[in-house]
Amino acid sequence: MPITVNGRAVSPPADARVSLLDFLREDLGQSGAKKGCNQGACGACTVLLDGERILACLTLAVQCEGRHVTTIEGIGQPGALHPLQQAFVDHDGFQCGYCTPGQICSAIGMAAELRRGVPSHVTGDLVTDVIALSDDELRERMSGNLCRCGAYNGMVAAIEEIFGEAKA
Repeated sequence: MPITVNGRAVSPPADARVSLLDFLREDLGQSGAKKGCNQGACGACTVLLDGERILACLTLAVQCEGRHVTTIEGIGQPGALHPLQQAFVDHDGFQCGYCTPGQICSAIGMAAELRRGVPSHVTGDLVTDVIALSDDELRERMSGNLCRCGAYNGMVAAIEEIFGEAKA
């Protein structure tokens, strides 16, 4: 069963031991997802699987058969950036840029979690269907994505601009 990567159906790797990250980068040439720690601790490899954020380094490619994978390459293009990508540029939400693809994919997945009412560790009201994107919620939900340069203030501003308040 094929895997749909950024809207294109591709055959899964023959070797069932190949991680999604290696499959994306080495077999498909999708280099946006980065290999940081390769242990699921830094979030640099974050991609969307059926709209939910996952760590590609901890996911086997064969687990994605019949599913839709979206990488940063599938989110926006030069000249047609996703609004969050543009906000990262506008708010200087990156320095070296290594973590940026994972940060953006994670933020998009985070916004979808908020829309579905998925609580985080800091959510106070666990029975509400609507969770506001407070500063604490944003920082908790994005805590799995690390930035070695410390560009967090710009990232937070960009995410708040796009997904804050009624936009979440």
